[in-house]
Amino acid sequence: MSVSNLHMYVMSAPLLTAFFVNLFGRKSPAVVAVLTLGSLAFSSLASLAVMGNVMVHGRISYVAGNWAAPYGIELVVDHLSAVMLILISVVALLASVSALKSVGQELPGREYQFFALYLILIAGLMGLVLTGDAFNLYVMLEITSITSYGLIAMGKGRAPLASFNYVIMGSVGACFYLLGVAYLYLMTGTLNMADMAQILPTIGGGAAVATALGFILVGLWVKMAFFPLHGWLPNAYSLAPTGAGLIAAPLVTKVTVYLMVRLMFWVFSSDYLFFTHPMVQSGIVWAATAGIICASALALAQRDLKRMLTYIIVAEVGYMVGGVWLANKTGLTGAVLHIVNDALMTLCLFLAVAAIVYKLGSGEFDKLQGIYRKMPITMAAFTVGAFSMIGVPPTAGFFSKWYLILGGIEAGHWEYVIALLFSSLVNAVLFFRIIEIGYFYKDEHDHGHEQRDEAPVLMQAPLVVCAVALIVIGLGSGPLVESIIKLALPAGF
Repeated sequence: MSVSNLHMYVMSAPLLTAFFVNLFGRKSPAVVAVLTLGSLAFSSLASLAVMGNVMVHGRISYVAGNWAAPYGIELVVDHLSAVMLILISVVALLASVSALKSVGQELPGREYQFFALYLILIAGLMGLVLTGDAFNLYVMLEITSITSYGLIAMGKGRAPLASFNYVIMGSVGACFYLLGVAYLYLMTGTLNMADMAQILPTIGGGAAVATALGFILVGLWVKMAFFPLHGWLPNAYSLAPTGAGLIAAPLVTKVTVYLMVRLMFWVFSSDYLFFTHPMVQSGIVWAATAGIICASALALAQRDLKRMLTYIIVAEVGYMVGGVWLANKTGLTGAVLHIVNDALMTLCLFLAVAAIVYKLGSGEFDKLQGIYRKMPITMAAFTVGAFSMIGVPPTAGFFSKWYLILGGIEAGHWEYVIALLFSSLVNAVLFFRIIEIGYFYKDEHDHGHEQRDEAPVLMQAPLVVCAVALIVIGLGSGPLVESIIKLALPAGF
């Protein structure tokens, strides 16, 4: 093990551990817990070391199989991928601590199956962040998708049907992406993304390059549930086992937004994206605006916490896609910062929902009466996550939204700015409705004798850590942007 290839161990740890979880975890859930938490703790610490190495030495390139790029499969770590590697590792570690309890309750005797898939999903997400090869990216995308299908299908009731719907939509998205990569390969003769970026400006390409870009974007938009291609997400995430939602909701869509940024700016160029096709650029911002408004409106109609949060995720995807396509530094800075912030906000809220479901058996609004008195720690952390999602300072969500709003004003896309403000107002209505039910209404079954009945410490601890992190990152947004985020932006921004 050396500093130059430490990122390989970050990705390999959960992948190898999945094998041993499946092999030895059949006899004891305790073995599953030790192996899962141990591997993710190692990945979290190692990813921090990788970031430190990138900050000191700059971009790291590692070629698998001793075949030099562009012929071998290249793994690349720069400032942006290092940030994502830390985000995936830390979110996965926090989520897994809570998931151990919820999976034990919902899937007794099947913990080893769940966490084997869970760890493979995490390894796939890390592979997506690290790969510098367009086809290898497709392979990793399918690994994450297949494991997601399996995790969702382990849920009860209509979960297998929701998983099947996800299979259909995910396969369509994968085909679009693969067709786009095939077009690029035919024109450039390479699958290495850095090599493509050097060759594309020399060949012109015309309609063929535009077609490849279009296919790739549509494929990724399906995978990230960009409105109106979001149909698979609400059922998939709300009907999945609670533990599956803890990892999928904060990370899958955010990593796919990262992939869009990576392919847009490290394969194509900002000039080609924004100035060769200005109508397309403007049209995508308008599509993001429509997605934010429609998803926020759909969230208003929900009467279950999990399902409400799934539509908020769809709206948040619109935030990030719109921010990237504003075509200015401020908007892109806000979009990258929001990837980090939204992952933590979503994790905080889903951790709170996991604790609520563990104690109450459901997240339906009618069952939340008096919950602030029954579960004060859980609901205090939930409130911090809600305030961050609304954009209340000094929580993290305020600062990334501020950058996005400034970017929209700078670009002259006032419709996008209005959509952000509208969505924040809707979020305020949504979450204050929960606060009203949980704080001011009394549970009629308790006859005025409501007792504290918190979730286990294993579920409370990661929730509190995540809530504190939202405030700390909010207060530290300035240094985070200046020392890391701006270095992660592509050349020309």
